[in-house]
Amino acid sequence: MAAVLLLVDIQKGLDDPKFGARNNPDAEQKAGALLAHWRAANAPVIHVQHMSAEPDSPLRPGLPGNALKPEVAPGAGETVIRKDVNSAFIGTDLLNRLRDMDATDLVICGLTTPHCVSTTARMAANLGFNVELAEDACAAFAASADMSWKPGADAPSPEMIHDLAVAHISGEFVTVVSTETLLGRLP
Repeated sequence: MAAVLLLVDIQKGLDDPKFGARNNPDAEQKAGALLAHWRAANAPVIHVQHMSAEPDSPLRPGLPGNALKPEVAPGAGETVIRKDVNSAFIGTDLLNRLRDMDATDLVICGLTTPHCVSTTARMAANLGFNVELAEDACAAFAASADMSWKPGADAPSPEMIHDLAVAHISGEFVTVVSTETLLGRLP
């Protein structure tokens, strides 16, 4: 079976300025290119949508920010998994769906690298899936670095946050690949 493309939380609300500076401004375009490639190959695609319960979150259901971005909008018949925690496996039927598909390989991309992407990738690997991370179709924010525990410390840049998040899962949980590499082969 072809690898399943898992697009994690690529939602309009993550454009909110409250999240701060971000790396990888082309992440959505690259995720969209992966999605088009998977669709052309008639390969399996699963969209993940965060349904925040936080009162001040732009990702709350009913708000415009909850919507998936147009670059990765689900097509007819494509599965959308809705979650309210970091992992797409917790409180959802994702694992059952993947098992029903006899899936063994996943390609993951999305927002944000150190949070929902990393958590989902780690759990996928722990559940026995072979996981590739399209790291250039992922992004991180500077605001994700809460340095309040270390007074006087400078917050790392969004690039550093992204790179460290990828480094922490590379090898043990995922194989890191580029969008270009993935587009050069069949899913």
